[in-house]
Amino acid sequence: MIVVKNTNELSPKELIDILKARVEVFVVEQNCPYQEVDADDYNDLHLCLIEDKKLKAYTRIINKGDHITFGRVLVVKNYRHNGLGEKIVAATIDEIKQRFPNQPIQIQAQAYLQKFYEGFGFKPISKVYLEDNIPHLDMRMTF
Repeated sequence: MIVVKNTNELSPKELIDILKARVEVFVVEQNCPYQEVDADDYNDLHLCLIEDKKLKAYTRIINKGDHITFGRVLVVKNYRHNGLGEKIVAATIDEIKQRFPNQPIQIQAQAYLQKFYEGFGFKPISKVYLEDNIPHLDMRMTF
């Protein structure tokens, strides 16, 4: 089941589950100390794939005004290699299309995931650059 909530709609348990998973993946697993929780977390949309009452995959959507972005895409380690990454990204794109029709979507993708995002229709719009010492590139989808 996909659950979509604004930050202020999350229960304390939901928020802690999300932040715990994000820190686990983006700080601990990737050995990347950075400010994982940021100002965007005050007012963004959180998409959670919940099965058996457990958070299994997650993204957040942020309205940047001239475009929509999403990030913090993760699948909890114990649930990887089961197609949940594709499922959460497809649900995220569908949610953006419903809430923000005709808005372009622009993301900062980790470079090794370029082909994954191209499969959804994203096209690179930058060269590869380092973000927190991890190779990234900007990608965009327009409708």
